[in-house]
Amino acid sequence: MAPNRPKGLILSPSKDEARSQFKASSMPDTSSRSAAPSAAADAAPAPKPPAFNAYGVWAIYKFEMTRTLRTFWQSIATPVVTTSLYFVVFGSAIGSRIEEVGGVSYGAFIVPGLIMMTLFMQSLFNASFGIYFPKFTGTIYEILSAPISSMEIVMAYVGAAATKSIILGLIILATAAFFVDLNIQHPLYMVGFLVLIALTFSLMGFIIGIWGTSFEHLNFIPMLIVTPLTFLGGAFYSIDMLPETWQTIALFNPVVYLISGFRWSFYGVGDVGVLLSLGITLGIFFACLGVVAWMFKTGYRLKT
Repeated sequence: MAPNRPKGLILSPSKDEARSQFKASSMPDTSSRSAAPSAAADAAPAPKPPAFNAYGVWAIYKFEMTRTLRTFWQSIATPVVTTSLYFVVFGSAIGSRIEEVGGVSYGAFIVPGLIMMTLFMQSLFNASFGIYFPKFTGTIYEILSAPISSMEIVMAYVGAAATKSIILGLIILATAAFFVDLNIQHPLYMVGFLVLIALTFSLMGFIIGIWGTSFEHLNFIPMLIVTPLTFLGGAFYSIDMLPETWQTIALFNPVVYLISGFRWSFYGVGDVGVLLSLGITLGIFFACLGVVAWMFKTGYRLKT
């Protein structure tokens, strides 16, 4: 019990009273604080994620493009040297025996075929290695768990592979200008075929990268299937120069339509009609797009 104090005197509180007052003043007002967050949560809902993760796409795209600079001689210099050798061998040795093909000098005639051959191989290798290497190192799990959709992953890897292939194609075109006189009659069609074919074969390479379980698989289709089809598809000759039976067989080769349409954009001549070439190219593009969509939907070999 507190002692009686004389009236009119102001005395300091006792130790027990001071402790009780300090505890009361220092205790937080939990009722007001607990009400504040709930009110704020009701007033401001959580922001929705963006419909398109541009930052994630750009990060993967930039990484793949940077890898090209790290392997400059393999990615850029080697195709240029190879193209120069093709001009020396085919342009000089064979060109001296074949002066013109369809009214075009043989040296100029093989330029679209050389560009397409490089475009095919580089698109396949760049896209397949780009998606296979994360599988090989195990970082594919980080990509699949990141807030980025399958469509955005495909856009990043395929876009980077197609960009590198298009740059190489333009470099080879510039290199060819030192050897022969070039005349591009339909530049818009030329750019359109270049971009469309680069995207198509980059999608095909992306499929190979997901399908492959070893580095040998990455080389199997490009070297044993695509390369023979390219040489048999009129890259260095016109199928009109073949016997009639082989002309019919050659028309079952889809590469014939791709090279023919691209060559038509240069000189206005081709083995098949340009609309048919465009239709076949679009058909292959959408077929590859459908296979990629199926792979992501079913998870086919994405983690193995």
